[in-house]
Parts: sequence; C-alpha cells; structure tokens
Amino acid sequence: MFTPNPGTHTIAEILSEPQTWRKCLAELDASGQLKRLSSDLQRNVEWIFVGCGSSFYLAQAAAASWSLTTNDPARAVPASELLLFPGTLPQAAQYVLISRSGHTSEVIQVATQLKGSGVAPVLAITCGSETPLEKLATVTIMLHPADEKSTVMTRSFTSMLLSLQALAAERAGNRSLAEALRTLPAEAEAILQPAQKTIRSLVNSRSFADYVFLGQGPFFAAAQESMLKVKEMSCSYAQCFHTLEFRHGPKAIVSAETLLTFFLSESGYEEEAAVLHEMKELGAITLVVANSITSEVRKSADYAVELGLAVPETARVAASVIPGQLLGFFTGVRKGFDPDSPRNLSRVVMLEGK
Repeated sequence: MFTPNPGTHTIAEILSEPQTWRKCLAELDASGQLKRLSSDLQRNVEWIFVGCGSSFYLAQAAAASWSLTTNDPARAVPASELLLFPGTLPQAAQYVLISRSGHTSEVIQVATQLKGSGVAPVLAITCGSETPLEKLATVTIMLHPADEKSTVMTRSFTSMLLSLQALAAERAGNRSLAEALRTLPAEAEAILQPAQKTIRSLVNSRSFADYVFLGQGPFFAAAQESMLKVKEMSCSYAQCFHTLEFRHGPKAIVSAETLLTFFLSESGYEEEAAVLHEMKELGAITLVVANSITSEVRKSADYAVELGLAVPETARVAASVIPGQLLGFFTGVRKGFDPDSPRNLSRVVMLEGK
C-alpha cells in the first residue's frame, strides 16, 4: 500500500527524544518516586532486568548501568528464559520488568509467575497506564510522555533507560550522575541535526548487503538496539558483536558491501579503535559513533557522529542510540518501506490465550 509520507510518526518521535527525556525526568522528580524506590527496593541481592525485543536490549543497558553505578551485581534476561528455565535464575533477587505497552504476553507471564511464587517486591516500568503489568507488579514507573504511535520503540527505549539510570544514581547517592542525566536533554538536542545530516549522506551514498554493529560494556546494548532498528524499519540483514570479539572469526564477512558501525567507548577507546583500523584495512565501510573522535580514528571512519557530550560515560548511552535509530529510519524509507508500520510486526506482541 502506498504511503504518502512514510515514517511520519517515527521520525517525529526520534527527534522528540531529548524533549521527552526532560518531561519524564521532571515528572519523576516532582513525584519523588525515585527516592522512595531507592529506599524501598531490595538491597544486597542481584538485580535482574527482564524484557522482550527492544525491552531486552534496554534491560542489557540498564543492567550494565546499574552495576557500573551502584557496584551491585545485575544482569539482563529475556522473559522467555524465566518462563522456560526458571531454575537458572535466583528467587532472591530484585526483578525489574520492562514493557513499553504493559501488555507484552511473555512479560505478563513472568509477572504472574513471580507473583505466584511469592517473589517481592517486583518493579515494573512502562509507558502505558492501567495495564495488566501494573496490576501484577508491586510498584510501577509509568512514563506516559514517552509512549509512541509508531510500531518500533525509539523514545520509549531511551526514556525508560534514562529513568532506570536515574534510579541507579539515586540508589548510589551519585549526585553528579543524577545531575548529568538532567542536563543531557539540552546537550543531546544539539546532536540531532548533525546526526541526521551524516546518516542521510551515508544512506543516500550506497546500499549495503550487511549491517554490523559493534560495542562494548553498556554500548553493546546500544549496538544491539541499533541492529534491531535497522532490521525492523528497513528489513535489512543486520548483526551485532562485541567489538573485540569481531576479530575472532566474524571479520570473515567484511567487504565493501558491509557497513560496520562502531560505538566507541571512552573506557576502551584505544582497543576498540584498533579493531576499527583493522577492519578498515580489510575493506569495510565504517560509521563511528563516539563522544570524541581523534584524528587517527577519523582516518578509518568513512562516516562519523561525534556526540560531544559533557556528561559521564554511562549517561551517554541513550544519546548513542539515536544514530542507529536514524540509520534504520532513513534506510527503510530509501528501500520503500514505511518505518511507522514495519512488515510482519505489530506494536505489541500479545500471544493468543496468554
């Protein structure tokens, strides 16, 4: 079916992300919910972040951020693992269930399972209201401004991530991170137009047979989510690897038809940049997303998005996802798809009878 303006909602939602972050954090601050949760939720246990699809990649970013900020153990698991192999995960844990809609069947099943087994408290985070998830969880963070009309998650992903990072900062008493998360929206607004220009130029220059996304630490989740955006919005073949792992076999796929997107961290910049240089020598076309890009890295970057954010590294993850979202959007439009309504996808995965 011909769509006169494909992706109208999606691009508007991507470009509204900094404004949405500001609204969500302001509402949380006004309610005092993060302070109460920091006091009420469990201590001295592992935090387990649970989701499906984009929400699972969000869980990966949240878990990495939680460990880096609080020094407490945390991990991410897809909801299906809890359903199919519950014995692999501890009962004595703080569970955090993530669902944009609050209706995702597998997350609802996990919430039901945890409630039936007496695990408490269970924290949920969603952009919906009066949802089945809210009724099953002990307490729910609701981010109504972050909800979307489009099928794919964009501003909901980054807004829920920032809210969970703000909770981590509150739990750790890390005032510098808490303040940085509140200043991030203003800083991130400045990267929207340059990022659009770079990604548009890349997409209009050529097509690729393979899209590969590489990251480490919390930026691995950014790479995962960017991979999914390209798959969802453009029906392109896309893969994701830890940056340094890519040289251990996967580099066999590198060619001039391969776009490698590197999310370079500050912590591992030199080691990750070394992989970038190696892959450029093998003939890859490269896109670099980093907070600061040296002259040496620019020599191996065909395209680059320099964030230039003054906030700490953990607070940069949400902004790092935006170039991947834009890549999925512009690639989808160029290929004739409507990013608002991707092929074979629905806004919520609700299984019949579940």
